[in-house]
Amino acid sequence: MSAEASTAPSLIVSRGRVITQRLYDVAYAIDLQRARTLCAEASVIDERPGALAFGVPPVRLRLEPVEVKVGGAVVVGEVAAHLYEFGAVTLSVAFTVRDMDWPAFVAFARHAEDAMGLPHASTWQAVLERVTARIGDALARPSASVILEDYQLVVVDAFAEPPTGDLRELVDLVPLLAADPHPLSRDTREALLRHAFAYRADDCVVITRDRAFLYQPDGDAGVAAVLDVANAQLLELRYYSALLDAELPRMYDLVDRTRAVSPITAPARLSRLARHLYTLVAEVTELTERVDNALQVTGHPYLARVYTTTLELFGVPALGAAVDRKLAIVRDTYAALYDEAAVSRAGLLEVTIIVLIAVELGLAVFRY
Repeated sequence: MSAEASTAPSLIVSRGRVITQRLYDVAYAIDLQRARTLCAEASVIDERPGALAFGVPPVRLRLEPVEVKVGGAVVVGEVAAHLYEFGAVTLSVAFTVRDMDWPAFVAFARHAEDAMGLPHASTWQAVLERVTARIGDALARPSASVILEDYQLVVVDAFAEPPTGDLRELVDLVPLLAADPHPLSRDTREALLRHAFAYRADDCVVITRDRAFLYQPDGDAGVAAVLDVANAQLLELRYYSALLDAELPRMYDLVDRTRAVSPITAPARLSRLARHLYTLVAEVTELTERVDNALQVTGHPYLARVYTTTLELFGVPALGAAVDRKLAIVRDTYAALYDEAAVSRAGLLEVTIIVLIAVELGLAVFRY
């Protein structure tokens, strides 16, 4: 922010929203058509800009509002849920503010995040239970994952007087994006403001790992949807990375125990373990492909740049590569076990043939 901005009159947010989000993995998959049927009175299919092509469009549920104490005052939050086919659910609580000056708006955003943080997980849990109770029949293999993601969107829909020039030069976005009122170092400030975007001249979108600020006077062009999908992809990859982290030591232990059994039973046990690993690889591969193909940004370079940058910022490509490496280890182990089972079975067959030949020779000698 420039020196002139520090002495300029504070902008008034005539209408804005502070949206806190929490994402959960609730199942192996969600039958979205079934979910729509179960929640017909609350379900609306999101209308997305034509540049966003979903593999399977998520379902949005509007839920009963909640009352939350934010900064000493009780405010009403609008509750919604996004359901994704690959088993992720985004819960959001949106607080609308009107006619608030910029410092008060920044403070409100910080208080809202605190009010919906981990110490207040019961509010989120209550909302999640309401959602899963409604769509329970649409969940395939429900899970109770402890892995979650939090995110905050701070949206200004309109200022009392439209700002002229770059908004980043008129107000200090750093306290908002850092959720920290204390002065920050120059490097930290630059890092927080590094991922800034604008489609039209008066737009201002700044994305960080935990928060994003959106000012788009002509309406959201799809940035919020892009952020939502990127967070859902991150959540699912974290879930499957943790699943494989837990499976690999178990796999090594099972391989060692299987190889220690009798040669007679070894082929069957090796085959069973190989089938288990094949099933694991198939399931994780299928789900990661669904996650990777959840959203395609076509025909809109601006949104494509926002999406690609957001994925990089969230570490999604690196995490996806880590999942692929772990899957490769499981695949190699499966192939080795399959080959070992085949060799063991062939060896057992050879021994059986030799025994039968010996028995036949013995019987021949006994008869003559």
